[in-house]
Amino acid sequence: MLKDTISAGDLLRDWRQRRRLSQLALATDADISQRHLSFVESGRSLPSRDMILRLAEQLDVPLRERNAILIAAGFAPIYRDRPLNSPELAGALSIIQRILDGHDPHPALAVDRHWTLLAANRAVGMLLAGVAGHLVAGPVNVLRVSLHPDGLARRVVNFREWRSHIFKRLAHEIAVSADPLLATLLDELKSYPVPFAARPPASRSSTAHADIAVPLILTSEAGPLSFLSTTTVFGTATEVTLSEVAIEAFFPANVETAKAMADLAAASPPVSAL
Repeated sequence: MLKDTISAGDLLRDWRQRRRLSQLALATDADISQRHLSFVESGRSLPSRDMILRLAEQLDVPLRERNAILIAAGFAPIYRDRPLNSPELAGALSIIQRILDGHDPHPALAVDRHWTLLAANRAVGMLLAGVAGHLVAGPVNVLRVSLHPDGLARRVVNFREWRSHIFKRLAHEIAVSADPLLATLLDELKSYPVPFAARPPASRSSTAHADIAVPLILTSEAGPLSFLSTTTVFGTATEVTLSEVAIEAFFPANVETAKAMADLAAASPPVSAL
């Protein structure tokens, strides 16, 4: 007989298999017997709240999904999930904005788990010249803006390398989070055409920084702008929303880009990014 609902054991087994761990490996890491874990996954034993949290910690299950497992087991969720603009998170939002503004004159932005723009500094706005209005109206998806033919695609000098980098990163995030909306986003991005003038992929030996990172190289009135990116997350977040925020900061990959961004900032009034 088919089960009408997914149990906590089903979810824990799915996450274990997603992490490519055997029952023995997970049981050893969680300091429980393999027999006990087998009973939990099969539904023969109902896990306690502490057991769920211990296994979820070992499996690095996202906080949002830990709540789902707790609910499936009949427990109340323990990780709060409030909008970033809620009064309780005003302090965290202020910290995020200070990090972004402190990175000026270089671009920095904050995104949620689906790559929706949450906040940005003014340097991001200076780089969006030529982006179609429909891509920046309402919720802005950063990856869509990056690869869409009406977005930055025509200005990305190393488009093929940058697109490949985004696809690999998004595929990794899908594997880690099991988020179906990210899978849908990846399919959408893959459907975008490659700009006609996009250059062939460069060899690793001929591309600056190729041995350490894929740069984002954009055309601009000031000449080519080359950036290396870093990602910052709240490593100790116990709030679902904060655990899903990522700060993407772009650093100049050469002195020419650093000078160009400083000159652009000096010539531009302090306005919001979007």
